Amino acid sequence: MWAKKGGDHTLTQDKINLLLIEKAKQGFDVARLKGGDPFVFGRGGEEAQMLLSQGVPYEVIPGVTSAIAAPAYAGIPVTHRDHTSFVSFITGHEDPTKEDTSMQWDVYAKSNATLVFLMGVKNLENIVSNLVKNGKPSDTPVALVRWGTTPKQQTVTGTLDTIVDRVREARLKSPSIIIIGHVVSLRDELAWFDNRPLFGKRIVITRARTQASDLVAKLSKLGASCIEIPTIEISAPEDIAPLKQSIESLGRYDWVVFTSVNGVQSFFNTLYDMGKDVRALGHLKFACIGPVTKERLKDRGIVSDILPETYRAESVIEAFSHVDIKNKKVLLPRARVARTILPEELTKMGAWVDEVTAYETRLNAEGRQELMDLLGNHEIDAVTFTSSSTVSNFMSFLILKMKKIIGRPCLCQHWPHHLGYGPVPRH
Repeated sequence: MWAKKGGDHTLTQDKINLLLIEKAKQGFDVARLKGGDPFVFGRGGEEAQMLLSQGVPYEVIPGVTSAIAAPAYAGIPVTHRDHTSFVSFITGHEDPTKEDTSMQWDVYAKSNATLVFLMGVKNLENIVSNLVKNGKPSDTPVALVRWGTTPKQQTVTGTLDTIVDRVREARLKSPSIIIIGHVVSLRDELAWFDNRPLFGKRIVITRARTQASDLVAKLSKLGASCIEIPTIEISAPEDIAPLKQSIESLGRYDWVVFTSVNGVQSFFNTLYDMGKDVRALGHLKFACIGPVTKERLKDRGIVSDILPETYRAESVIEAFSHVDIKNKKVLLPRARVARTILPEELTKMGAWVDEVTAYETRLNAEGRQELMDLLGNHEIDAVTFTSSSTVSNFMSFLILKMKKIIGRPCLCQHWPHHLGYGPVPRH
């Protein structure tokens, strides 16, 4: 894989052309990925001509150019029948002051079109100066959008008279596009992407990667930038025999209680591996913690008899208080390390409870350094935890960090001064 970006080209354009031809003639299917649309300031046309000259067949898949996408995500329609019915895309990369420039400043200045300059941040002052010099009103609205369509999107607005100072104050840099025209004034009314409740917030997801997608999708929809750093990984228990034995003896149980999606998945995977199916469960009643666990159980064809109001063991106990479980046998397939309150309280109610390890949560330390760097640089707004094990492992990362910083074996009152976060109780 090769890549280039403005001012930092791994390969020159000529070498990219040659590489495309070389790999294609070697029989490879070559993907030339470009940001935006390959034929809008993407040099896709030049590359296509070069391939054609060498007899290399190609296919073009159009993209959405940032000239349209970034304004749309900033709430700026590039055309609007009350403002303008046409738009001009202009390179901002050319030096506007050079003598042989192809820039038609007098045309741009007199035009009522929306002007969209790509790659023009470094030349913003010259662009503004040339437009005003050629008659563009100094109160014409202007917007710059950086990192458009991403959670890092940043928008600065002003007029030709004020935009240079505002961009300088905001320290806005590339990659950004410049939109000039009356449509910019619509942003106050139409801004949507950066008005979402979690826009710009960087949230760490500590859940196991295989189960994080739903949470990431929901937070992203609210505008958050999600950073997946799983502190746990889910694995089968070292000894699967107890789980298999309990499944072999399902006839002696009255209830099965699932406390997590992982428990459901592990239990049924083992059930199927043993050559059984849901018919072996026909006499049982079921309880679940949480609606997602309930849905995963329903996916297996079983409706939970009990669903607590909240997603805690205490709520399961409250729900069971309305059920006669005295002398009933309860199977509890769950994590190897889990809270003891549920089996203890069910036992007090007269039930016979068999706990069996259905899965294990192990420490995942792959993202430890990334997490520490983000914390140390104050680049995190929130951390999400979906289980006690994610909390424990997260804290183990911090404890290790504190050992390195202050030479102590545990967290203490000194740690906020090093990481900049609120106080943490002593052990």
